[in-house]
Amino acid sequence: MGSSVLSLLVLGAVAVFLILRLRNVLGTREGFEKPPIPTQSNRQIERGGPDFEVIEGGPDRDITDHVPEDGEAAQMLAAMKGVDPEFSVGEFLQGARGAYEMILMSFERGDMKAIEPFLSEDVFETFASVVDMRADKGLTVEANFIGVREINLNDAQFDPVTQEAELTVRFVGELTSVVRDEAGDIVEGNPTEIKRQRDTWTFARTMGTDDPNWQLVATGG
Repeated sequence: MGSSVLSLLVLGAVAVFLILRLRNVLGTREGFEKPPIPTQSNRQIERGGPDFEVIEGGPDRDITDHVPEDGEAAQMLAAMKGVDPEFSVGEFLQGARGAYEMILMSFERGDMKAIEPFLSEDVFETFASVVDMRADKGLTVEANFIGVREINLNDAQFDPVTQEAELTVRFVGELTSVVRDEAGDIVEGNPTEIKRQRDTWTFARTMGTDDPNWQLVATGG
């Protein structure tokens, strides 16, 4: 066997070895495999023009899940987020739910010190006057909180100058409540009757500050 033939055999063996290695590394295309997706430049050439720009994003679901997308409240909430990107409407409502139970039950028990930091001065004075009036008459309230049946964000206001935000929330709570006189006799309510209580509360906070707490600044039925 001549040297030229031997060289061809060696080269052929090397070529077969390289082909097998490439198949192991890259794999093979078999079956109903999807064709490769053309790149942007390829699509541009095929259409004979520039590619369309894909605009990402859309409505902020954290806002539109709670207020109409085209309403003023949505614009106010977006402005709040522009000042404080960490603000979340959903998280605020979760906190408002807990605050509603805490403030309502402390008021019913007459424990004003526990909730004073969470109330504006006007609201605190109003609540405290009711508690004092009950005490003067020798009345006590026994209440048991069942839960929040409904919670809705009714309105949102934002002042871009002062950066003060106000969110108005509508609550429908369920609780049992009785009022007893000095002798312990029930003068109002039923301990086994669950009643629904409807409240509209407004919370305020200056956005963009280190203090994340909201204060109750107004109440209504």
